[in-house]
Amino acid sequence: MLRLHRLQRAPRLFTPNPAGALRMLLLIATCILLMFYDHQRGHLTRVHAALSTVVYPIQAAVNAPYALADWAGEKLATHRTLVRANAAMRQQLLADSAQLQQFQALEQENAQLRDLLQAGKRVDGHVMAASLLAVDMDPFRHMMTINKGTRAGVYDGQTLLDAHGIVGQIIRADPWSSEAALITDPNQATPVQINRTGLRTLAVGGVDVNALSLPYLANNADVQVGDLLVTSGLGGRYPAGYPVAVVTRVQRNPAEPFASVSARPVAELNGGHTVLLFFPAVAPPSPPPPPARKLKTPARKKPR
Repeated sequence: MLRLHRLQRAPRLFTPNPAGALRMLLLIATCILLMFYDHQRGHLTRVHAALSTVVYPIQAAVNAPYALADWAGEKLATHRTLVRANAAMRQQLLADSAQLQQFQALEQENAQLRDLLQAGKRVDGHVMAASLLAVDMDPFRHMMTINKGTRAGVYDGQTLLDAHGIVGQIIRADPWSSEAALITDPNQATPVQINRTGLRTLAVGGVDVNALSLPYLANNADVQVGDLLVTSGLGGRYPAGYPVAVVTRVQRNPAEPFASVSARPVAELNGGHTVLLFFPAVAPPSPPPPPARKLKTPARKKPR
């Protein structure tokens, strides 16, 4: 009974209040009248401005977290975009750099081909361009393999040139390729003469691909640094008058019968990818055919 009594005496959450409802209606009506009056006359503009000035800090404080979040998101997106753009530009720069290097190599090769073309116009005969297939620069073997062989008219002993001078000589001609010994090969001796004086001697190869020695010049020989050595044409190994080397060192020892003379080849033996095969205006004599084998005829037996 006590519990039922307490439930009956408990206050209600929403109690009917006619006076409160009337006040609410009056406030709503007043607001509507003020809005209509302001819309028609515009006399409350100053009141609006004053109220907005008072309310603006509150609005800014409420909007600050959202503005900060938008700013941070925009900055983060901008940073990511910049990082991606930077990476893309780096890749493009590397690609452009590689392409530029390729263009520079092609430009250098074109310059070499132009020089070879001019050199081909100066020779007494005709030339044929050949590309290098392999280069062997062992200290005791200076060889190169080219992509032309006997099917292109290459023959043993043929001269190789570049835009600057003598490169070497074909030592083995196969149908599709050929092997040439450079003038600096230790087993090669090139007949040369000093262009200034006409003095003839031999330029001998060695272990250095960029050097030749002239071991057979006497101490009193008229030779000096800067002299140009050209082929003498003796022996028929090379055509006469083509540049071979430039003298770089001359040492004379009174106790020795010969001077120590070194020279630097003018041909680019370590550079370039193309050489010229020289065909003289007069074809070289072909080697004599091997002697015919004599067939042994059986001796006739004398009749008894």
